[in-house]
Amino acid sequence: MKRALLQQPTLASKVASKVASKVASKVASKVASKVTSKVTRTGIQVLAVAGIMGSTVGVTPALAADCPAVTGADNAGISVGQFPNQYERAEFEAAAGCTLAFTANPDIEALNAQIQGNGPLPDLADRLPSEPLVIVPYESIGKYGGTFDALSNATEAGTSDFLSIRHVNLVRYSDDLQTIVPNVAKGWEWNDDFTELTFFLRAGHKWSDGAPFTAEDVKFWYDNLALDSKVIEKPKDYVLVAGEPMTVDVIDPQTVRFNLPAPKPGLVAHFATSFAQGFQPKHFLGQFHPDINPDADKLAADAGFENGLAVIKAYFGNSDWTDTPSPLLNSPDKVDNLPAAVVPTLESHIYVSDTTEGRHLVANPYFFMVDTQGNQLPYISEQDEVYINDAQVRLLKLVNGEVDYKAQSLQLSDVPILLENQEKSDYTIHIRPKIAMHVFSFNVTSDDLEKRKVFGDLRFRKAMSVAINRDDLNEAAYFGQGVPSQYIGFSPAPDFVDPKWKTYATEYDPDAANAALDEIGMADVDGDGFRELPNGDKLVLNMQFATQGIAGQVVELVGQYWSEVGIQTTVKEVTPDEYRSAQSSNQLDVGMWEKSQPLGIVLGNNELWVPPFENYFAHRVGMLWAEYVESNGASGVEPPAYVDQLIADINAFQSSPAGTPDSDALGANLVKNMTENLLFIGTALTPDPIYHRNALKNFVEFKTASYEYYRTYPYLGPQWYFDE
Repeated sequence: MKRALLQQPTLASKVASKVASKVASKVASKVASKVTSKVTRTGIQVLAVAGIMGSTVGVTPALAADCPAVTGADNAGISVGQFPNQYERAEFEAAAGCTLAFTANPDIEALNAQIQGNGPLPDLADRLPSEPLVIVPYESIGKYGGTFDALSNATEAGTSDFLSIRHVNLVRYSDDLQTIVPNVAKGWEWNDDFTELTFFLRAGHKWSDGAPFTAEDVKFWYDNLALDSKVIEKPKDYVLVAGEPMTVDVIDPQTVRFNLPAPKPGLVAHFATSFAQGFQPKHFLGQFHPDINPDADKLAADAGFENGLAVIKAYFGNSDWTDTPSPLLNSPDKVDNLPAAVVPTLESHIYVSDTTEGRHLVANPYFFMVDTQGNQLPYISEQDEVYINDAQVRLLKLVNGEVDYKAQSLQLSDVPILLENQEKSDYTIHIRPKIAMHVFSFNVTSDDLEKRKVFGDLRFRKAMSVAINRDDLNEAAYFGQGVPSQYIGFSPAPDFVDPKWKTYATEYDPDAANAALDEIGMADVDGDGFRELPNGDKLVLNMQFATQGIAGQVVELVGQYWSEVGIQTTVKEVTPDEYRSAQSSNQLDVGMWEKSQPLGIVLGNNELWVPPFENYFAHRVGMLWAEYVESNGASGVEPPAYVDQLIADINAFQSSPAGTPDSDALGANLVKNMTENLLFIGTALTPDPIYHRNALKNFVEFKTASYEYYRTYPYLGPQWYFDE
């Protein structure tokens, strides 16, 4: 049997960067990327990007038994475990020569009392799995207590950064961004041809309401939610293999197997990086699913709902996004006959209130992690999230030290004022490299047919690319920190990428841009200094942007560059929700957001390569192409042949052993088709800031400021604590 293998080609690059501003001293950082592969017993190693590393007073937990306080700073002479920063219980006890005794947060009873639907707590030994995951704190054994203050843009806008702190999935990436390690699952195993993936779960693991978590919860998620069109209208790519569904077998309560119709070794990497969790509570949601419970609709009617599926949607929403609002928390009249106001979780914290102003969470009393002295995690008792859509107001709160951690929606342009105030307000700013870059796209399926003709003309897209002065953009908007680059779909670039694509159509050449626009027939008909469409209609590019996805200064500069070759633009900031709504309804002229993924993630998720080329929360284009593909030609607009080739190549690429000649040829063709057709126009690879208040301890400098590895998920948020 193969115990999880992914190979990734070698890339070695060094990017020197500095932050130069009137208020900031020079900060040097390097991004050194290389790729390795290593067969491990239950894990895979895939390196994506490695950088040069550099509230309330809590209650110190009592020492548990005689187990040493093993930390990242002091291993107490104990040998490291199979995986970085963690052990399985038996592994740790054998290495340390001790028996863990367990200690809980002294306030856990009061916290549990805030969780609607939870009963009295059993002893801690009966709440933990028999095989808890033992986490090695970075610096020290923590202190219990405190409230973590988070800042998001709005409901479901800019919230993933905060969600990732408490997030769990079957596996995760370690903070080296190389090694996939156990999380909810204690291990996994592939068969020889990567068509059977078996996960091994933890005996005695429980949901936040105390109900057992078993393999049935994985199968329920897959069969009755992910594949049920009455719940999620269309299955997501990652629950399919080359467009076909898998099957899920329950081997026993702690063993579950995914049977794939074709090889897809990147499926494990999906579970390690995605917000979409591979499980849901069958005991809770299943009672309202008619395929599980024949009395589901009657049970729902008794609670005042139309049917059982309406209850599921009230709890679960109609997507796999785990951060949907929980309106039942504030509707006590609707939950009188329901088991609880919010779905049980395996995460470190659970919602206890949810309004349009923000949300509040408390520690999960059944959470499955402990530290090396047996103290149940998380250390931090409560979390509070406030919504503020105004970017300047958010920035002011950060400057004033009112937030404990923030990365999402921060831009490099925020760095000067953040650095200027970090000593006064007792916080730290880390400047870290990114995986994705700011990119632009044109609506190639615009409802305006004359715009569609122009936006769909490759000559126009290439003209718009060479009209961008990336060197000037880099200095003015990125403080000289960026590396001008074209969007190629992968970041960092694997070995199979021809270097020419990384700089394709990135040279600043306004003369070539003007000549191409003349050739297309876009002339200044009315003499106002701006070109019209070939049929004489006025063209004004409406450049709507959200600061969550791109910096306003970048948008303004690019709009100016385009104006200089005769393309009139207007720039307007909108909220993320407004941007996404316009994108979904095919109303954007120009798309603007961050985009790109490392190879390890592409191997498990094809969304960058299939129309509309990403998900609702990100950068999409070709919405009517997507409609055509999804409807098998029944509606929408037929895409060009190169798009069909992208779809075929990504499906074959995901099923081919990585690093083989066939795989590399497919990867090279993906890059060629994506880049030379300029569906997305790149700018520069740059760093971004990460903010944390200095009272937040066990906080390690991140390798990247990126969404791609699910933000904080590799950096062990449950072992953060406050020291103040």
